[in-house]
Amino acid sequence: MSTKMTVISDKAPAAVGPYSQACWAGDLLYLSGQLGLDPATGQLVGPDVTAQAHQIMANLTAVLAAAGLGLDDLVKTTIYLTDMGDFGAVNEIYADYFKNCEHLPARACVQVAALPLGGIVEIEGVAMAS
Repeated sequence: MSTKMTVISDKAPAAVGPYSQACWAGDLLYLSGQLGLDPATGQLVGPDVTAQAHQIMANLTAVLAAAGLGLDDLVKTTIYLTDMGDFGAVNEIYADYFKNCEHLPARACVQVAALPLGGIVEIEGVAMAS
């Protein structure tokens, strides 16, 4: 594997700016933040945090798969919420996706003033090749 390499999945939304879905740096894969965008339309899947969080996890899984990795390879994630009142719902969805993983990644969750395209939750991550 080269020192740096871009990862692109057609099963996740295209980048909405001048960035990659993910980039390898040695054995680490840095995943750009994912919004709850439908890969086919590029639009938010709905106005509620539940629908957006599920789509985000599907998008992250697709980008990881394009790199030959899975959720179990994540070592760190960061969740951005526009309303910390949504923490419980997002946490429940997030936990469900990791229920079969051998380990859980380290994580931070912060509230932000706004997210691109009117999203209400965004998740980014760092994964490591085994």
